[in-house]
Amino acid sequence: MYRDVVRVVKSMYRVTMAYPSTRLAWLLSNRSGHMTKVIIDSMGFPGSDFCAGLEMCDGLTLEVLIYALTICSYLYLRRRGFDVSALRYEDLVARPLDMCCVILEFCHLPVSLAEKAVKAFDSDSQKNSLLAQSLIGHFTEPQLTPQKKLKLNELLKKYGLPLIGEPGIIEGTLSSR
Repeated sequence: MYRDVVRVVKSMYRVTMAYPSTRLAWLLSNRSGHMTKVIIDSMGFPGSDFCAGLEMCDGLTLEVLIYALTICSYLYLRRRGFDVSALRYEDLVARPLDMCCVILEFCHLPVSLAEKAVKAFDSDSQKNSLLAQSLIGHFTEPQLTPQKKLKLNELLKKYGLPLIGEPGIIEGTLSSR
């Protein structure tokens, strides 16, 4: 499942604020992009030259990189013949019953379970954790300035992914249409 890149990276940023160890890792990555560069180089992903400048990153850049690596990993598997498909979170929220039917059908499960699946959306699945909406919803998100948008779009372009402000539909996305 994926969603709009800006929403993803802002959500990931809030998660780093909820987990002190994750926040510390993020702060340390701002000081040294070496480890991130090593990981990206070892995976053979494009854009590793961009990582050399991670020591200068502020909020959202590392999150966009993680988003890009995740989507690229999915596309890598798909293009090598694995039977995987994507699902847009925004589609699931907009049409939960239709999309649950599509998911169940894709997984060769009874579509009759779709209404029960939709009921699962009625509660916060993270309500008893540090990721509960009531806890992470109050963190201030970094602002997406025009300069930041340009820099992030440069990174997304290197990965061949939809840019911020574009529809952002990834190859192989399930749809109820």
